[in-house]
Amino acid sequence: MPITLLWAVDVYGRVYSLSTASGRWQRGDDKLLELKRVSAGKGRSWGVGCDHHVYLNLMPSETPIRFREETYENQRWNPVEGFTDVLLPTDRWPWSDVTGVSAQPLHSFACHSHSWEWEGDWYVDLTCGGEPSQTGGWEYAVDFPANFSPEKKWNSCVRRRRWIRYRRYTAQGSWAKIPLDQPQKAPLPLCDISCGGWEMSDQSGRYPCLWGVSQQGQVWFREGIQPRVPEGSSWEEVGVPKEVAQLCAGPGDLLWALLWDGNLLVRMGLSLDSPTGSSWVEVETPGKEVEALHVAVGVSVVWVVTKDFKVWFRRGVNSHNPCGSGWISIGGEMMMVDVGLHDQVWAVGEDRGLYFRMGVTASEPSGSGWIPILALWGNNTELAPPRDDFGGCLTEASQGSVLSCTDSESEVGPVDQPTHTTDTAATLDPPEASTTAPAETLSTPPPATQDAPKSFIPTSDSFITSLVSDRERSPAAAPRSRSEAPPGEGGGEPLSSAGAAPSSSPNSTTPLQTLGSGSEAGQGAVAVPWSTVDLEGVEAARSGQTLGGAAETSMGRGGGGAGAAATYPLGLDPLPGAGESDAPVWAWISGGGCDVDASSLISWLSPTGALRSSMSLTPVQSAAWSGQKEFPRQEVSKKPLERSNSVWIRSGALRWWRDWKPQRWVDVSVALEQSTDCNGRKDCIFFIYYTQYDEKKYLHVFVSEVTAMVPVLGDCHHAFSVYTAQRTRRRGPLLLAAPTDQDMTDWLSLLSQCCCEWRGIRGPPSRQALWSTTSKGDIMVHEPSTLLETTSHPLACEAMFWRLVPGHLRCVQSNSLGLVWGIGWDGTAWVYSQTTIPEGAAVQMQPQTDVRCIHVYENQRWNPMAGYTDRGLPTDRPMWSDESGLKEGTKASTPPPSPQWSWVTEWVVDYSVPGGADKDGWQYAADFPVTFHGHKTMKDFVRRRRWTRKCKITLRAHWQQVPPIRLSDISLMPCLAQSRMEQVPVWALSDKGDVLCRLGVTPKNPAGTSWLHVGTDQPFKSISIGGANQVWAIAKDGAVFYRGSVSPQNPAGECWYHIPSPPRQTLRQLSVGRTSVFAVDESSNLWYRQGLTPSYPQGSAWELISNNVTKVSVGPLDQVWAVADGVEGFPAEAPGTLCHRVGVGPMQPKGHSWDYGIGGGWEYISVRGNATEPARTIVPAAIATQQSPLPPPTRENGSAVVLLVPVSPPLALKPPSRND
Repeated sequence: MPITLLWAVDVYGRVYSLSTASGRWQRGDDKLLELKRVSAGKGRSWGVGCDHHVYLNLMPSETPIRFREETYENQRWNPVEGFTDVLLPTDRWPWSDVTGVSAQPLHSFACHSHSWEWEGDWYVDLTCGGEPSQTGGWEYAVDFPANFSPEKKWNSCVRRRRWIRYRRYTAQGSWAKIPLDQPQKAPLPLCDISCGGWEMSDQSGRYPCLWGVSQQGQVWFREGIQPRVPEGSSWEEVGVPKEVAQLCAGPGDLLWALLWDGNLLVRMGLSLDSPTGSSWVEVETPGKEVEALHVAVGVSVVWVVTKDFKVWFRRGVNSHNPCGSGWISIGGEMMMVDVGLHDQVWAVGEDRGLYFRMGVTASEPSGSGWIPILALWGNNTELAPPRDDFGGCLTEASQGSVLSCTDSESEVGPVDQPTHTTDTAATLDPPEASTTAPAETLSTPPPATQDAPKSFIPTSDSFITSLVSDRERSPAAAPRSRSEAPPGEGGGEPLSSAGAAPSSSPNSTTPLQTLGSGSEAGQGAVAVPWSTVDLEGVEAARSGQTLGGAAETSMGRGGGGAGAAATYPLGLDPLPGAGESDAPVWAWISGGGCDVDASSLISWLSPTGALRSSMSLTPVQSAAWSGQKEFPRQEVSKKPLERSNSVWIRSGALRWWRDWKPQRWVDVSVALEQSTDCNGRKDCIFFIYYTQYDEKKYLHVFVSEVTAMVPVLGDCHHAFSVYTAQRTRRRGPLLLAAPTDQDMTDWLSLLSQCCCEWRGIRGPPSRQALWSTTSKGDIMVHEPSTLLETTSHPLACEAMFWRLVPGHLRCVQSNSLGLVWGIGWDGTAWVYSQTTIPEGAAVQMQPQTDVRCIHVYENQRWNPMAGYTDRGLPTDRPMWSDESGLKEGTKASTPPPSPQWSWVTEWVVDYSVPGGADKDGWQYAADFPVTFHGHKTMKDFVRRRRWTRKCKITLRAHWQQVPPIRLSDISLMPCLAQSRMEQVPVWALSDKGDVLCRLGVTPKNPAGTSWLHVGTDQPFKSISIGGANQVWAIAKDGAVFYRGSVSPQNPAGECWYHIPSPPRQTLRQLSVGRTSVFAVDESSNLWYRQGLTPSYPQGSAWELISNNVTKVSVGPLDQVWAVADGVEGFPAEAPGTLCHRVGVGPMQPKGHSWDYGIGGGWEYISVRGNATEPARTIVPAAIATQQSPLPPPTRENGSAVVLLVPVSPPLALKPPSRND
């Protein structure tokens, strides 16, 4: 890892650097240099001095920085003198640039600053176009500005040659002042600076950008920064709607600004083509009542400190969404933060110590806790821990120090001398008085100060002083020394332009004495430029051994308490008594150039030593950690300082189906951002970032709004759909595709886990769950609530949350006792083993296999010359296609459904097609796409045959195989939640149409023991058992039968009763509930059987309810759910939509309308396990009797009939609580 530096500034303006290869702070070589702020980047650091100049520090490099200056000497030929520098009035300058527009004589070139020096003198470039020239460097042309060449011709009337001179940058490794350019406006008194932009998202290796803020709140951008011009060329003003106090630029294209009123601005449109951006957008602050104090920006993170010193993290920030999506509170109290490389976070704590945010990674950008930066200081061998004795409050004297700071004399003018300096010095009490007299007897400020107090106006000269000045001193502040007195009570009097700095010895000269006293100051003493120094709490920062008795002497000479701010002349070394011998009191930190990540092993980031002393940020945490004497390094490093909020991010690259024209797959980057508060509550947002017409955009989906994640079949094998209630209503799910099947599985698992955690869903499906399968074979489960089946305000079907259960089935059936059976595409029966196990018991996943047939149709058309050939009409379907003929697919180009499937057979002709086939497998028809039949007639001009191939999938799931008979349909008897049965009736149909009854099925033995064959005179295709052991079945010819005398004692019944089918309709599937029977015919019509009573269970007649239904399921409460063929108004949606029959009740068992839910590719649904009673509205008995003259309903369960009698509730009803 390369050696990089961490920069910090103390309250005196001294600049320090800490190398990743050492453990000691190093002060800059220039002892007179005083900086207010530092902004570090890769290989360079920028600073703003107390003189408001900008300074640059470039890291030393083996490659020197050299810049080539060049100018062109131009001549014209005349008949008398030949080529001379006497040109025509319309010609270019005799000495100019390559274009000839600007005049550039040799004497006009000069080094811009003392950081540059010439390497040699001017010399002529003897090459032309990169090749050596014999003409002395001259290039000839007919005229200006024609093309020049080294060859002189008869018509060459002009010539030129290039002069070159190099200058070298000599200030690497030191702080060099950037020279002031000469803009149209006055020189800029900058108060803040920020470096960034070297990692623009469009391209790597971007030159850094420099931003600045003036004292007037203007924003400036430094132009012309290049590798060979590190200082840049000029400043460009960027308009802002309000006055800016501070800004921060990230390594990418993020720029945030802090306004003086505490609000935040975000710069939009930053890019390589537009480095200054296009517009500003205001962003709300983290707290409505607390204003922002400081902002720091990284590549994709934003941190903010508010005026109550709370730290906040902005979630959802990146180049596509610079404004982010919300604030997350982070533990700790800081005065400022800085984001460095790899989005690592550095901070200055409220105790003026330096801290590092540990645990910051790409997946967890908010980190886990704060640890102190422990490095050696000066010549000491002890570490410099964070300061927990720094008060952090601003006295009245320090406010005066802020007001007294002005620009240097070279920029603004001489500093006005204070008028009452002598009086202030004269009224200071001697040390004896200040130590013995009570506070009430101390001298008061001069009358002039009291009569005309100077109002405090925050400026940007001292960041910490100006922004914490409005913070009141808390009772828990650090205790003051005996010599310290409150402002206004004689201990620390307000100073208009300079405060008194305590000295370490009686012979030390204080800044106040340097200014002069009495008449000397009034007789025009030399005005010395003064710099702002924030000495807030400096006495508390010094130890008693350092002060000794000299402190009292200095207090007697210089006055002021421990909290008073002092200044010292620019040009004098800092006094050793003002914090020189002790650890620095930090005011600023910059880690933009420090290459540290969460896995770096840095000696001064070890949390072992300081954890026992002053590691915490609050007194409570300090007391808690002080009791921990010894900890192993590994144990301590894993323990954060506080249990704070955190943000976790998973990012990746997917493909997104853009559902507007032109519809196509688009490469996008995605991110799942999850925030966790202190209480463990999690919130997630799924972002999709894309680019349209060179404009960065994004989509976001709250995980709380996601209703399903379903794998889909399509052109891209690894695709899945993300549903929300709104997208389900529009019939347009979010379609994404992963590069590999493993990536798709990982994303589905991650999203599903986040959704379940947010909804509090854990463990296997409940006994009341709704089960469904997709046409792809995936199994989906929904956990019902009491609102699902309410008649007044049922839960919208589009808002139901479906989660994926491992396995692969064609259909699934369940009941409320926890029994779940399923049938694979190959007819294998499976039993789910998770719902019937004891709570807490672990069940191992078992291998589950399924075999599916893939079909391809070969189409041909007859012509008189050659008969049936594969040459069709232009309007015909492809000669190799699917069953619909809309999609072309040959045997060679047809793959398995997904990479999880593998071929187990070769392509063969399928003779068992519906409608029959001849000996070669052909089916005939008059034209495409009419009904095909198995024999040829004179009117049949087209034919087709189906080719089939089997593929197999193997996975691990909680399904247990039930051998040995292959099934085509199955049904479990529904029951209420409180029901208890020794054996659960299970009826099934074999793949040959035989009726079977499973014996020995119990909740403890869900697979049962054996099959009992039930005799029939023809094969069946659908069967269902309802309440009271009602068994209904449909034969393959569409005839309906009812099985009589089925009971627990006689599980197989006695005989079949034929039930007439609906007129001119052939039924194909039915479902029996508690008191109702619904069936679906071949034309996708839904029928209801009327007249079912306990005495006449066969019913009386069929009633048409609806069309467009392919599957129906009736639950134990007679609730009706179905799989619709489609939704009206959305013809492009794939067949198979889940829908719920609304209004079903005892008085209206047929319902009145459909509520469409998730759709597009659903195959089967089972609600026969949902025995959750709907929420009932309590109505007084008298009113209920008047409005409901019908007799009370009956509830059937098995063979029992229970009479429900309404009970009169009390007149005074207690309103439900919020928790209810």
